[in-house]
Amino acid sequence: MGYAQLVIGPAGSGKSTYCNNLHQHCESIGRTVHIVNLDPAAESFDYPVSIDIRDLISLEDVMEELNLGPNGGLVYCMEHLEENLDDWLAEQLEGYLDDDYLVFDCPGQIELYSHIPVFRIFVDQLKRWNYNVCAVYLLDSQFVSDITKYLSGCMASLSAMVQLEVPHVNILTKMDLVKNKKEIKKFLNPDPRLLLSDLNQYMAPRYAKLNKALAELLDDYSMVSFLPLDITKEDSIQYILSHIDNAIQYGEDADVKVKYFDPDFITGEDGGDD
Repeated sequence: MGYAQLVIGPAGSGKSTYCNNLHQHCESIGRTVHIVNLDPAAESFDYPVSIDIRDLISLEDVMEELNLGPNGGLVYCMEHLEENLDDWLAEQLEGYLDDDYLVFDCPGQIELYSHIPVFRIFVDQLKRWNYNVCAVYLLDSQFVSDITKYLSGCMASLSAMVQLEVPHVNILTKMDLVKNKKEIKKFLNPDPRLLLSDLNQYMAPRYAKLNKALAELLDDYSMVSFLPLDITKEDSIQYILSHIDNAIQYGEDADVKVKYFDPDFITGEDGGDD
């Protein structure tokens, strides 16, 4: 059995930075991970790439030859990947052992995970090849500066969660750049009643029914919660990795490792903001 992380999220949420720091952390603890680039628009990497979609197709070539814009070109690239899963990708994965750990660094266009079935088909193929897959959804912590932006992020995450139907871990990135970390804590495991109260204060009264419906949606699923990630703290990276390992059943002692780190240290409960 193989193991895989599907690193997704909006453009600028820190996906490649996450992959780079995850690779460095695993290297420091003697653990091997293989990073796979699935972004045909990528230009350079700070980490070694084991498999690169640009060897199959690149956004630049598609835009030039088919006269498509960036978004249309990206969709074309991913549909081309879908058509070549049994050929190109299967060949690329042939050399990996059953217990290898792959990290797929994905494009930032959210419609690829929420509207277009290409990544659902991709994930289903990995599962047929006997990979345990976890979707790792990244959201910039500075994006949740107010309740409306946070709710937008939750809806996008929930949409991807429903579309992909695999274990799902949500991460608030760039916590090292947040000045008031205590304000972020309420967004990690949100209380729908408090969300509703904040929304009603923030928005016009005519949106009260919509606010109530959105809060109830999050409450009904009880699945949209976030883990804080501060890449300057090794324990924070290990904490995230342990949660993902648990989700895909990697390592017999993963359920013990997850207890080693207290996320309150990141969110300011230790008495400081750093």
